[in-house]
Amino acid sequence: MAPEPFPVKLRRLRTGRGWSQARLADALCSVSGRTTVTRHDVSRWERGKRVPRVWLPYLAEVLGVSRETLELATVAEAGPEPAETLTSLLPPADAVAPLAARTGRRVGQTTAVDLASRAHGLRLADDVIAGGDLLGPAFRELDAAVRVLRESTHTDAVRRELLRAVGELAQIAGWVASDAADPRAEGTYRLGLDAAREAGDGPLAAQLAGSLGYHLVNNDRVADGVALSVAAVAEAGPDAPGKTRALFHDRAAWAQTQAGDAQAAMRSLGAAHEALAEDAGDAPDWAYWVTEAELDVMDSRVYTELRRPLRAVPLLSRVLRDYPATSTRERALYESWLAVAYADANEPEEAARVATHVIELSGDTASARASERVRVVLARLAEFPDVPEVRDVLDAVRSG
Repeated sequence: MAPEPFPVKLRRLRTGRGWSQARLADALCSVSGRTTVTRHDVSRWERGKRVPRVWLPYLAEVLGVSRETLELATVAEAGPEPAETLTSLLPPADAVAPLAARTGRRVGQTTAVDLASRAHGLRLADDVIAGGDLLGPAFRELDAAVRVLRESTHTDAVRRELLRAVGELAQIAGWVASDAADPRAEGTYRLGLDAAREAGDGPLAAQLAGSLGYHLVNNDRVADGVALSVAAVAEAGPDAPGKTRALFHDRAAWAQTQAGDAQAAMRSLGAAHEALAEDAGDAPDWAYWVTEAELDVMDSRVYTELRRPLRAVPLLSRVLRDYPATSTRERALYESWLAVAYADANEPEEAARVATHVIELSGDTASARASERVRVVLARLAEFPDVPEVRDVLDAVRSG
């Protein structure tokens, strides 16, 4: 039996609670902490004009159903274009509107808050849009924020908030550039790091330093990446929110793994879990995605790189069972490590099965990282040329 189409399911679940479209919109704003959903958005969803993929977790929470149930209903849906998704996530109007076509105009706290909201909108968009599709919008937002900082007048307090917003926008723009293999990534991270330090925001500076370290490690500058990743932990300090410290320790673990320091990597993984357990709910918006499941993903990636498949396979398999189908790029990346782990466990048939899905997912996302992981998986499979399932995968790639 075909799954119930998403518009029909959403309308049925809403009316079953006796809610109006406006009531559902208010509930979504309340649980998400954002005020960007209106009755008109709900109406568009129920008319099939747009699939609210980034809102599925919140819809599941307020409607009392599982996220997987809602994701299944979207399978037959076309899904929004990247531009539509971005429009739905960014606050309305233009980031440089406060300048009103003249420099020197005074701006206040409202402008800084709007820029920070735009940074968070880009972060949410990155959950479902890969770097190649998000590159232009991310840099337009960053350039606009830098222009507001440079060309407006403001108090010292507002300046700190503007600097913080520039730092956050630089972090997501650098991340997007790295995902798209765009050469601007390193310079963008460094711009953001300078802004965060001038703003006096230690955790944000550590976020940028750690992001840059991760980028350097993944681009064959391992020693520099290790140094930055470890320095990020120190820069944040022991009083930083638990979620942020967990993230920084995780990045250090990845860098140390690539440097061949297995013991240091294992210590960093343990420190990441300890930090997350100490989280007091005071993390900044940019750490929203740091969860126990994401730490488990990094654990399994490290185990795979260290050739410990008996640890990696069960952990990755469990995480991926519940991982959102809408996060195409992340699923492609994480399943690529699962395929390699199966190969390391001398299970080439399973490796080939997972690799097939990795290739399919990577074809649907404009991510240079995902494409590189496909090459890694294929190279690993090539070590099993006599296995029929492996030959089928390799032949299909050659003929394609």
